[in-house]
Amino acid sequence: MDIKLNDFLTMELDGKGILRANRNVLLKDFLNNPTSHIQDEGVLREIQAAGRYVRMETAVKEEVIFEEDVRRLYKNGVHTLLGWSIAAAEVKEGVHNLTKHSLNAAHEELRRQTTEAAIILEGLYESVYNARWSHVVELPGGEKTKTGTGMVVKEGKPKQSWTYKKVGLTLEKDDGVEQSGAAPPRLMVLTSDKGWPYTLNR
Repeated sequence: MDIKLNDFLTMELDGKGILRANRNVLLKDFLNNPTSHIQDEGVLREIQAAGRYVRMETAVKEEVIFEEDVRRLYKNGVHTLLGWSIAAAEVKEGVHNLTKHSLNAAHEELRRQTTEAAIILEGLYESVYNARWSHVVELPGGEKTKTGTGMVVKEGKPKQSWTYKKVGLTLEKDDGVEQSGAAPPRLMVLTSDKGWPYTLNR
């Protein structure tokens, strides 16, 4: 944590205890030896009694401990959670309890995530495997309001598929061959007994 002492005093304690000589002093250096940076005992006691100071002191001390432990673990070849899980007992004993508990909890969470059985979605594979082609047709006039979309899915291929005629290098829809009265197909879709697309909330 690279917070400067004067910045902390300005932000958290309304500037109480700021000295020009301390402008480059890091908060963690101050915490190691407070009296060398603030000689006025009354001001020092007031700073150290503030709740914000106590919380910051705890956070900085924990960070220093963690940094020490990280260096120690790297020196012993532990670079990952897997490395931590297989590290020798004396390596694990060489770190502070705070670090040990954090690493054990992180490793346990990772182990739990990778060893739990996968959720099996019953019927999903069969629904996809047994899907069949259907088509969507537009409903005639008065029936459009029944579905909300004005369209309905019909099983199988349409009685009359789209027909195209060649015009130069492109294909255009040939409206001249449509049967009168037959609902023209609008879309080909895959359907299944479970409904398509397959949903889990049914």
